Amino acid sequence: MGLKTKAEYIESIRALKPTAYMFGQRVTNIVDNPRLRAGIEATGATYELAEMAENKDLFVTVSPLINEPVSRFTLPPANVGDLVARVKVNRKTANHVGTCHQRCTGLDCLSTLAIVTYDIDKKYNTEYYKRFTEFLKRMQREDLTANAGVTDVKGDRSLAPHEQVDKDMFVRVVEKRDDGIVVRGAKAHQTGSLSSHEIIVIPTRAMGKGDADYAVSFAVPSDAPGLIHVVGRSSLDMRELDGADCGNVYYSKYCPTLIFDNVFVPWERVFMCGESEFAQDMVVKFSSFHRQSHGGCKSGKIDCMVGCALNLMDYNGTAKAGHLKQKVIDMIHRAETLYACCLASSYEGKKQPSGAYFIDTVLANASKIHEGKEMAEATRLMIDACGGFVADLPSDRDFANPEIGDLLKKYMKGVDSVPVEKRVKMYRLAEKLAMESADTISDIHGGGSPEAHRVTIFRETDIESKKKAAKRLAGVKD
Repeated sequence: MGLKTKAEYIESIRALKPTAYMFGQRVTNIVDNPRLRAGIEATGATYELAEMAENKDLFVTVSPLINEPVSRFTLPPANVGDLVARVKVNRKTANHVGTCHQRCTGLDCLSTLAIVTYDIDKKYNTEYYKRFTEFLKRMQREDLTANAGVTDVKGDRSLAPHEQVDKDMFVRVVEKRDDGIVVRGAKAHQTGSLSSHEIIVIPTRAMGKGDADYAVSFAVPSDAPGLIHVVGRSSLDMRELDGADCGNVYYSKYCPTLIFDNVFVPWERVFMCGESEFAQDMVVKFSSFHRQSHGGCKSGKIDCMVGCALNLMDYNGTAKAGHLKQKVIDMIHRAETLYACCLASSYEGKKQPSGAYFIDTVLANASKIHEGKEMAEATRLMIDACGGFVADLPSDRDFANPEIGDLLKKYMKGVDSVPVEKRVKMYRLAEKLAMESADTISDIHGGGSPEAHRVTIFRETDIESKKKAAKRLAGVKD
């Protein structure tokens, strides 16, 4: 089948029949719902960009698995160049959509499974790697989008999965059959699950003694029977639904909770089942890959924030204000630092036993800690440069009102040569970039909590070599 066009991608999503709810109502037409369509368009941009001649070399490559051209979003990295391309593709896409494109998590899962399933097979003589490879071939041949089902709802976080009063607080196997398994539980914060063809599930944490039922990884279609998508609220969701006062008129982000209500999974789609000691390796590799993805994505979003600030400085007549230029420079250096960290983590990547490549985890996590702090600062700087109307610009309906519209346009005017409509649209974009909760919260918690990033850095750092270096310089001998 080969690479999909954007139009083919959207029609393939239309052909799915997922069970979805939003605002207490069943949603039967996913593709034409204004709020969900904006998210589907963001994922669709990954297909659209791959169609453009100037992007072909970056977005499309040849898979060594099927020896055909494939999207990089379906290619686990087989060398350092692939790791680097991941970062560049994410920045290019984020610069195009100005929000989350929702496709990176699926690739992060594919990249993780390409390593860990091989390692499980090596120890237990299982067939997970073979199953995964067949699944991956289909993902590549049909140019499918996958969603990463990682974050369990967790219940009482002081308790292990098997210690929970309600045993379904972590996704678990409730039945093993000759033809497959039945799973139950829920995954939260599932960005773009309705924009995806497949849901790939991996554990959310390390699993200990008694947690074997929770050490499970598998893939199911996004419209699998028993799988329920409940779309979460976002700060600007009603504007998207009614089509008014939207800043980014093309793209958005939505995050459902996924409920697995006794979902059946055939054995050929099961990639781990009970091998508890590999749960930690799976989640560490996924989270590190995802933290690398974020650095490319968020640097691309800051590019949009910089452009928004510069345009409003032009429209407001403040383009020559030196202190505002300094704020823009501060935004730019934050974007480039994020980008550089993730490129460095790629260039320091190493080949794994399966043949797939894995990034440097310390550098990827350093990037994510930086993002958690500095995206908030970049947002503050953008708002500072843009001005107060980021927060409380009147509604588009007020501008269209025959009684007060002309007065509003008169008093919302900035530089005389710039139509007031352009200024209003740019302020709407600034508000969206700053206040779209589904995206801005992920700057802090996407890919795990800030504490998880710190713990990973300390665990993965060669502490002893640093101590030895200091002792040598101090003349201390053990």
